[in-house]
Amino acid sequence: EEEGAWALPNGEFGLDVIALIGTLRFREHRSIPEIHHVLQERRVAIAQRTVTYLVERYEELLALRLADQTRLKQLLKEQGHVILALDGLQPFKTHDVLWVLRDTLSGEILLARSLDSARTEDLAELLREVKDALPVPIKGVLSDAQRPIRLAVQKVLPGVPHQLCQFHYLKEAAKPIVEADHHAKTELKKYTRGVREIERSIVSRDDQEAKSIRSYCLALRSALSDEGKPPLVLPGLLMHQRLRAIAASLERVEQKRGWEPSWSSSWLWCDEDCLPQSGTGRHFKQLRGGLRKRERYLPTRRGQRRPRWKRSIESCLKRC
Repeated sequence: EEEGAWALPNGEFGLDVIALIGTLRFREHRSIPEIHHVLQERRVAIAQRTVTYLVERYEELLALRLADQTRLKQLLKEQGHVILALDGLQPFKTHDVLWVLRDTLSGEILLARSLDSARTEDLAELLREVKDALPVPIKGVLSDAQRPIRLAVQKVLPGVPHQLCQFHYLKEAAKPIVEADHHAKTELKKYTRGVREIERSIVSRDDQEAKSIRSYCLALRSALSDEGKPPLVLPGLLMHQRLRAIAASLERVEQKRGWEPSWSSSWLWCDEDCLPQSGTGRHFKQLRGGLRKRERYLPTRRGQRRPRWKRSIESCLKRC
């Protein structure tokens, strides 16, 4: 009898090892090789295939525990009543729907069954089975707004308050806003189609100006690809905010009249007599001497704009 409290009959490992494997697998979402590595670090001599076997044993023990009607009835009697939640799970569209009936107060699953259809009669049979098995009354029902579910609840539980799921309710209430936001995002994208052309125009350049342009293009692509989390975070509004931030940054660049190239690339804008000569010790002296001459060749002298990319990006963002 004492052995049965520590290990399963004919089991090689104790219940403590099975419980640890189940915790690592389902609470921490570890893979089988990771669980095997953790057990080896704890000096448990076990094969990786055995870990898979013990995961299955854990699932069986957990299912038996959840389905223990004596424990469940005692828990519900102490609770006094049940708030029933009904929902269908379908990981793949071609598979049957797993319908789960759960008590929202205790979190206990009262019934779970796969059905090949969601007819009112089938759902009513599930509700009736749960109602007859419960030792306490059902005070309320929570579900989404599918018509078969509502009809089944009215048929089996007349007079019991039936509330729609808050997430589904919010989703339906915000549907016009989400549609308007989607339309606005589509319109905004029409004004930002010149990014690829700008990137191609600087593909062979590695100066500071080109690096800055690439950063703006990357920020613009990031703003366009963010899908948000509607209805709580609207993607169109989020994209508009990011585009405004990019446009504000471009306006600040315009006020500063662009950048001056760094010392490492400043010689590119000088004439031949100010190019650095390696090994002569005159590198910085010639660069300083060439600064005045460089102003004739720089496309971004103070007081000038950078028309090649400035107008291109502004044309994409100005209307935002």
